[in-house]
Amino acid sequence: MARRPLPRILTHSAPLARMAHSAPLTRSRELARTAADSASDVFHPLITIGRGLRRLGAAGRGRWAGTPKEQRGPLAFFVGACLLVVWLVPYGPLLALIAVMGAGAWAGRERTPVATGPSEAETERLRALYEALVPYLSAEGDPSPLYAHGGDWERAFVEYAFDDSGRLERLQLKYPAYFTDGEDRSRVRIEQVLYAKAGRGREYHFAWDELANQLTLTVLDALPTDIAAQRFVTSPGETVLGFTDPDSVQRTLPVTGEEETRDAPPVVWRTGQRSTEPHLLVLGQPGTGATTLLRSIALQALQHGDVLVIDGSGTGEYGCLAGRRGVLGVESGLAGALATLEWASHETERRLIEGNRARQAGGAAPDDIRRPLWIIADRPTALSHIAVAEGLDDPQRWLQVPLRHGRSAHVTVVVADQFETAELLSDPVRAHTKARVVLGPATAEEVRAVLGAPPHTTPPAQVPPGRGYARLGSAPVLRLQVPATPDPLDDATGQAHREAVTALLPELTVPADGAGPAEPVTGGKPLDAGKPVPRGTSVDGGEPVDVGKPVDAGTSARAAGAEPDDGPAAAGAAPDAEETGSAAEPVGASARVRTDKGGEPRVVKGSVEAVRAEG
Repeated sequence: MARRPLPRILTHSAPLARMAHSAPLTRSRELARTAADSASDVFHPLITIGRGLRRLGAAGRGRWAGTPKEQRGPLAFFVGACLLVVWLVPYGPLLALIAVMGAGAWAGRERTPVATGPSEAETERLRALYEALVPYLSAEGDPSPLYAHGGDWERAFVEYAFDDSGRLERLQLKYPAYFTDGEDRSRVRIEQVLYAKAGRGREYHFAWDELANQLTLTVLDALPTDIAAQRFVTSPGETVLGFTDPDSVQRTLPVTGEEETRDAPPVVWRTGQRSTEPHLLVLGQPGTGATTLLRSIALQALQHGDVLVIDGSGTGEYGCLAGRRGVLGVESGLAGALATLEWASHETERRLIEGNRARQAGGAAPDDIRRPLWIIADRPTALSHIAVAEGLDDPQRWLQVPLRHGRSAHVTVVVADQFETAELLSDPVRAHTKARVVLGPATAEEVRAVLGAPPHTTPPAQVPPGRGYARLGSAPVLRLQVPATPDPLDDATGQAHREAVTALLPELTVPADGAGPAEPVTGGKPLDAGKPVPRGTSVDGGEPVDVGKPVDAGTSARAAGAEPDDGPAAAGAAPDAEETGSAAEPVGASARVRTDKGGEPRVVKGSVEAVRAEG
């Protein structure tokens, strides 16, 4: 049976096209679209409320399904009681209907979809970082490798975050259990790869969690450099070396910056008899802030103790301390440094003997041996080089007793030097300085050689003065920024910093070089090694005291305007050196009194407050 052909209107598309593009059909389609848009605008509130009521109903059903069966009865009773109260309250149903409509409108509002997950550029960054870690975190024979070329990076990267510019800001990744995370060399290799791929020019902190086999990379903010020298809120025996990251320490101090007063996390070094790190060693490159740190420590130490300064560089960086109350001496020459350090060694021995006698007698230690004594030596290796050339004793030899017994005698030693001459430091200095600071640009190997452990952060792109790392004993390595404490006598120092440092200096007690002549000295009283020499002190006969030579026992000094004293105080000699246990104490090396052009004696800059006038 033959098939009948279809009509041409059904076999040919031309008539259908003409009907679709006909004017009446196009006009009808536009009218329908306009009517739909108008209806959508008119009924938009109802649509929003209906969508919100549907969401609230779904949330209510989920809440009811998640409620345990034994709690459904009390919940139904509570809901029924609420409905009864609403029904009984005047205008209650109307108010309830308005509240339900408002809640539905709020729940059904259109919300802007939040973009989740990384963008395409961020995904490429994470994939490139994953591929870079594959050679170091994969092993042959692993049946299910976490890191493999072309693998899934989402399995390895647990958490990640990017900043507004699209740079990686935080990354938490997992690594296989067979990775040797206990070896520093393996850790450094992974940290170098992350530092290169995450973007150079910023400081990163690496936190290794060996228990969970995870590594967290965090971008660190730059340490503040606007904190200048000021009076820090600390207790006796605490010294602020600088400031670090907030997450590294559990303490903050109020500090005044350039703009406002805020709380900053400090690196506090504790000294005294109960300190495990009684002495400090500072190493760095020239111009990185080692002298600034020592000057800051000296200003803090003068609040509760006495300070001896040995300036091996001889540049006069500590001239602002000369002649101040509590400053026993500022020496930059070899002869003065040897005499001062020799006195400090004997003073440490005297303190030990006096303290031992006081404990054996069951009494308290004298006040003069409980007052802290700080020995600050800046570049002692420069003086050691000169001493070897001149055939004299190495000044570092006299630091051996204060370093070994300083904690019991309330004596603290601070030594600063440069990397180039660090090998010239004596063995006692290296062995007894448990608190360490590295300033300036330094590699991880140099930091590890000084601090005993590598830093957990990458080096900064630009190292400001006073920037480095600190480690107190066996504590973790901390980033450090030293407070700005420049020399106030330097012309390059700003006015604000000059005033800040000058405000912390004690008052002047001894005139410096170039001052007027001191008062003439007459009278006769014995010299005591425990009291300071008055200005213009001279021995009987009118000769000035020369502290470069030992003073004989019983030597008397004449005070200005004093009458001869025939009492026991004048006739008696100074305390017997054998009884005090300091027979070899070089009293004459403890202070320097020179004569001016007129022949009158006066105390000059760099004197040591060790010889005292009795009465």
